[in-house]
Amino acid sequence: MVTTANAATIDTSAYYQLVNRHSGKALEINGGSTADAAGLVQRTSNTSATHQQFQFVDSGGGYYRLRARHSGKVVDLYDWSTADGASMVQWPDLNATNQQFSVQDIDSTHLQLINRHSGKALVLWAWSTADGARISQYTDTNGTNQQFRLVRIGGTTPTASPTAGTRTFTNPIKRNGPDPWLQYHDGYYYLATTTWNSTITMRRATTLAGLANAADQVIFNLAGRPNGCCNMWAPEFHLLDGPNGRRWYFYYVAGQNVADYNPTQRLHVLESAGTDPMGPYTFKADLGSTWELDASILQHNGRLYLLGSAMNGTQSLSITPLSNPWTPSGARRFISSPTYSWERQTGAVNEGAEPLYRNGKTMIVFSASACWGPDYKLGLLTLTGSDPLNAGHWTKKSTPVFQRSDANGVFAPGHNGFFKSPDGTEDWIVYHANSSASGGCDMNRSTRAQKFTWNADDTPNFGTPVSTGVAVTAPSGER
Repeated sequence: MVTTANAATIDTSAYYQLVNRHSGKALEINGGSTADAAGLVQRTSNTSATHQQFQFVDSGGGYYRLRARHSGKVVDLYDWSTADGASMVQWPDLNATNQQFSVQDIDSTHLQLINRHSGKALVLWAWSTADGARISQYTDTNGTNQQFRLVRIGGTTPTASPTAGTRTFTNPIKRNGPDPWLQYHDGYYYLATTTWNSTITMRRATTLAGLANAADQVIFNLAGRPNGCCNMWAPEFHLLDGPNGRRWYFYYVAGQNVADYNPTQRLHVLESAGTDPMGPYTFKADLGSTWELDASILQHNGRLYLLGSAMNGTQSLSITPLSNPWTPSGARRFISSPTYSWERQTGAVNEGAEPLYRNGKTMIVFSASACWGPDYKLGLLTLTGSDPLNAGHWTKKSTPVFQRSDANGVFAPGHNGFFKSPDGTEDWIVYHANSSASGGCDMNRSTRAQKFTWNADDTPNFGTPVSTGVAVTAPSGER
């Protein structure tokens, strides 16, 4: 299904072809390249080609960025040129003025795109009708080679299609967002992800869709800490009761350099001054003196436990009792090691332990295999005894509970968290994934979210990872 649109009807959650009025051909990133500086050209329309599909991303003030569906990069006026004939290419999204365009309606079907930096119009160069002809900028003449028709690309969600008037969003909700942690609090979603530098950042928005373009704000700088700088990974923030009252406790991993898996990586925690997730924060404690990753907090029978991932012959899930949110009160134990073949596909790893509770049942959802392969996935532990510190009181499900979907183009889904919808009626998972089987364990992993349901035995049913770029009904209670 295709429909046409003009500026008045642009849907920022949709993807469009841009068809030139003079040639009748569609804009594309040349050859489907994902490289920086790949050129914008025209070619015969193919509505199934994702490199001919663009999303209008709102930059505010009546300006938009054109994000290519296949690469996640945006149309960019190359080298900030103001010259007629300057090339249009794709580039990582910086929300810079040379990546922003105003939309000028010509009639009910066609529009012009005017670059904010140069004030010049997107143009089909030299009035060509040939495949591969380049797209550049030129002084606004209102010629038909500067006019485009927007053809909306039809699509369905993996679940029920949203009804008219229903708020939606599309994944990813943050590009370059590995190891996400998301919470809804007092009218806002708050999201923190790995930075791999000395800063801890957070963004917020009133809707999931709004997170995609929200600004990251630095809430703490690790520079100068003797053991806690730099290489910040795997942030989590929990609202907990402590000796100083109810506070946010921000857990993270950091070390003394930026090498992957360097031996100085440790767990650390900050404390907020009040109940604003954005802080301000002060440093509270180092949580160990040996290599350990992926802190989280388990609550059971009124007690707190620190979850992590450390070496026990292989990388395994650890648990430590706490007397308060920052003070261990006993020895670290291990409760799960990678034993099944699906936990060892690209490296024997158990990490990213995240508590989940349902009708009195205590569970841990964890990430298995190694993050540098496409088969990173989620497993499930259930507390079937009474003592969380006893490995024998946990039972591991023999099969993964969430994994890659080649059909949907989602690979290595893992390192998750959980949050409730604004009205508290729905359960949601947030996680990172790659859009290619060749994707690595790096900053190109993006943050995604989707609703999940429950099985009859009160275990989670996460379903299949949702494709990027399709409209998904937003959490219940969004305003």
